Amino acid sequence: MKIRRVLATAVAAAVTAPVVLLSAVPAFADEKPAAQTQKAKPTIEELEQAVDLAQKEYDAAVIAVNDAIKFFEEDLEAETYPTKAAVIETEKAAEVAAKAKTEADQAVVDAQAKLDAATTDEEKAAAQTALDEAEKAAREAAEAKTAADTKATEARTAHDDARVAQVRKIDLLQKARDEAKKKLDDAKKALADAEAEEGEEPGGECVPEPKLTTVVSGLPDKVVGGTTENFTLRVTNGTNKTMDEVYPYGAVHAFDDEGLKELDSHLDLEWSTAANPNWRDVDLSAGVSVGSLKARTSVDVKLRLKVDADIPAGQGAVFATADYVNEDGSCGGYPDLDHYEFQILAKGSDPGKVEDAEGKPGKTDNTAEQGGTSTTPVNGTGGSGSGSLAETGSSDVLPQVALAGGAALVLGVGAVVVTRRRNAGADA
Repeated sequence: MKIRRVLATAVAAAVTAPVVLLSAVPAFADEKPAAQTQKAKPTIEELEQAVDLAQKEYDAAVIAVNDAIKFFEEDLEAETYPTKAAVIETEKAAEVAAKAKTEADQAVVDAQAKLDAATTDEEKAAAQTALDEAEKAAREAAEAKTAADTKATEARTAHDDARVAQVRKIDLLQKARDEAKKKLDDAKKALADAEAEEGEEPGGECVPEPKLTTVVSGLPDKVVGGTTENFTLRVTNGTNKTMDEVYPYGAVHAFDDEGLKELDSHLDLEWSTAANPNWRDVDLSAGVSVGSLKARTSVDVKLRLKVDADIPAGQGAVFATADYVNEDGSCGGYPDLDHYEFQILAKGSDPGKVEDAEGKPGKTDNTAEQGGTSTTPVNGTGGSGSGSLAETGSSDVLPQVALAGGAALVLGVGAVVVTRRRNAGADA
């Protein structure tokens, strides 16, 4: 979600270099002219045409593969197919020739027996003539069988060659189909990216909405190393209209007492809801929807802060805000990052009296609309910012932390107003 990506950057920049952050506002305003110098991109219509063409090519490739496989499995083995018919014919001829040779060989055996049984010269002469004729017929039958076997072998080889050629054709068609699928996928992605980008063009309906608030409760103002603190984030739609998708955001950020060492790696912020009961890490740059939120209703998100046992003493803050997106494409969000400050004590320390951390809004004065209570949103997301905290134990926490909220407001309001329109139901 572009609004919160800007705010996430705002937190990181504000706590380290607020002057740089504030100077980023004009640059943000100049974003559109800079983009106009880029090479013209294909229009949505052209990309849709490319998808249609790629779809037709892919469909044709799929049909070609299926037809080729069907031909291999059915047509090529049909008795009427030329090479298959030749195999059947030559094999029958080879069987006939083999039978004829067997009979001819038997005739030679029979003729030889008669010659051996002849007793007179006349009988011997007649038997010899019969034997000679039988042997000649046997030789001719053997030659015929050899020729028939050769033709049958050639026919089978030709049919096998046809099968191999068809297998190779199928392989080539499958490769062409896969290439067509990739081309189609690429075309669809290009279209989706273009539609998403078009949906983010400046001049959309994203607006600041200070009545979309969140309030953190139960976060102690002191945390001790090696402990886990559970608290709650309440997201409230204070408007008189339903918000179709609401995205809370949050982050935790901390430094040691001297303001020199960042302690974010020692802190783990997690969330869960009734719909998503498993604990998950919070990520400021990517929102998780809590679903639709009707006018003047709230929803609670459970949060827990896990503190490493070896964390040094220091100061920390939980930042929070929220956005919404409607099905008609309208969108907006709370135009600031509220923060809740807490003191970090080394493991084994006695925290003494512990109270709830106070929420501190940015520069936007929305206490009148929130019943005098400062609020902060954090759905299922959170992460860590960057920067420096100082003045240990100050009731105002560190000036740099406050700057983070105020500077984020500068960019946040601009981002909300100038943010690019998002399509209804788009993945925020």
